[in-house]
Amino acid sequence: IRNNVDAIREGAVDYRCPFLNLADEASMVKTLTSTFQDFGFVEEEIAQALRSGFEELDQFKADIAQRGEETLRMLMTTNQKGIVLSGRPYHLDPEINHGIAEVITQEGFHVLTEDSIAHLANVGDLRVVDQWVYHSRLYAAARVVAKNKQLELVQLNSFGCGIDAVTTDQVEEIMAQYGKLYTVLKIDEGANLGAIRIRLRSLKAAVNERDKQHFVPKKQYEEPAKIIFTKEMRKQHTLLLPMLSPIHQSGLVDLALQASGYQVVCLPSEDREAVNVGLRFVNNDACYPAIISIGQLVEALQSGKYDVENTSVLMTQTGGGCRATNYIPLLRKALNDAGFPQVPVVSISMGNTGVESNPGFRFTLPMMKRLAVAFLYGDLFERVVYRTRPYEQEAGAVDRLHQEWLEKIAKNVRNGSFSLFNRNMKKIIQAFDQVPLTDIKKPRVGVVGEILVKYSPTANNDVVRLLEAEGAEAVVPDIVGFMNYSLYNQIWRYEHLGMAKKSKMIADFAIMAIERLQKPMDKALRASTRFDGIHSIHQLAEQASEIVSIGNHTGEGWFLTGEMIDLLENNVNNIICLQPFGCLPNHVVGKGVMKELRRQYPQANIAAIDYDPGVSIVNQLNRIRLLMATANKALAE
Repeated sequence: IRNNVDAIREGAVDYRCPFLNLADEASMVKTLTSTFQDFGFVEEEIAQALRSGFEELDQFKADIAQRGEETLRMLMTTNQKGIVLSGRPYHLDPEINHGIAEVITQEGFHVLTEDSIAHLANVGDLRVVDQWVYHSRLYAAARVVAKNKQLELVQLNSFGCGIDAVTTDQVEEIMAQYGKLYTVLKIDEGANLGAIRIRLRSLKAAVNERDKQHFVPKKQYEEPAKIIFTKEMRKQHTLLLPMLSPIHQSGLVDLALQASGYQVVCLPSEDREAVNVGLRFVNNDACYPAIISIGQLVEALQSGKYDVENTSVLMTQTGGGCRATNYIPLLRKALNDAGFPQVPVVSISMGNTGVESNPGFRFTLPMMKRLAVAFLYGDLFERVVYRTRPYEQEAGAVDRLHQEWLEKIAKNVRNGSFSLFNRNMKKIIQAFDQVPLTDIKKPRVGVVGEILVKYSPTANNDVVRLLEAEGAEAVVPDIVGFMNYSLYNQIWRYEHLGMAKKSKMIADFAIMAIERLQKPMDKALRASTRFDGIHSIHQLAEQASEIVSIGNHTGEGWFLTGEMIDLLENNVNNIICLQPFGCLPNHVVGKGVMKELRRQYPQANIAAIDYDPGVSIVNQLNRIRLLMATANKALAE
């Protein structure tokens, strides 16, 4: 909003948008005091007002719960029917829900919201930590409805809402477990309620028919138990790992994990069939990276190449408020639906812990050293290969040199020696510095965006090779930079949101250690003839903070803006921003900052390109060629 509303940017409107942690009152007082200090409010006044607000909120919750209990008792006494109209909190807005509650009452149902009955799920087999957290509240309400013959559930789902790719599947499973009907209504800007009224009348007819048959909800099956990856499995199980970035994984990350005692197999770097398999077993409103990654794993298990009784799958995820947070439950559901419930899921999170317990998979110091060396080599190859391959005099020379060095450094990846890495690193830079190149000038095109779409050839239709074929040099930021971004966020959360100091201290130490490891490589790159140095995460954060708040942590968050600024500051004026269709983080910190970037950097030539199963490859190519036409024109001038 701040970057796209001229009245705000020009100072005609006083606009303040602090990030607040509603779960930590002390940090809220601190942030609000800082935000409104020029109004003359003192901290004690804000603290008192905030406490009064929270007390009123607690009373409101109690009132809602009491009304829900009263209504449910009335329904049971009078044998009437009620519908719990559930959805995301903003669905309460009549401009969004189009008055669906009134349509339901016209059909003879009483209407309850999920927050009026969710607390009742605390009685029995379900304990809800905080039923006022959206997902927890929704699932708790679904449990109550599933067990009660007087209640039915209708869930509202906004068109393209990726988070509801998870919630709709989960609520449907809860209802099915007790043999109850499940109705989901997709709503968007269209206000035509005719189709919705038909759906509701069909639900009413089905409910009446069930009453005639004296239907009583009862649990029909147990949910499949999660299979834990044990220490014994480590010795005999093959671990399948989806392909994120071939230049980092093939011959590097897989080798590091194998040397650490795991039988890891990295799946193919280009696999179009994985998309088709993913579409069969993943809700199509889930994001493209989830469809590809899960599709790869299910496809591999279906191939017959692996003993499924001795195979596990390995999945990483970023955590936070985006669809990527839900990769693990999406994967577990896909495995069950595909007939592989016995396959353990090894979860690695960018946060402090994984989503599932995995006693057989542990990060040890030797493994972390091997992985650090692997990712540093991957970033190094990404820099030297992409910088030289578009200009090579002999076709294929750079790729051959890359393969030669992969074989030479295999021993180093296995032993994780940083001193050996530094020696090899200097030789690699020297070798690629001496590759015979043409003197043709080509546009440099930065590639940024959602992490998997940015790096995976399957997801981005091999955009690096495509750019090279179109006469450009691709510039792809380091993957270690994303790791530093995730760590840097822990520091910001402690300082602004009242999060744990321990996480901040660990992050400080980790960033310091990573930058110390990168320092010799940075020095060697800067001393070379052809290559650029490495920029600190602190520098990127400082630059990004001029345009977006560093509180943007969802998905690629502020880091996406920081990468684009860093490219523009280093004369990479052409940028393609790759995003899964409907990727909210990219819309906010990618598309949402382009107007301001173009204002601050008039030479910026930026194109946002969607990637999804249903997106036309021709349209993607046309967008890239249009960007290239502008880039070539600027280069000629």
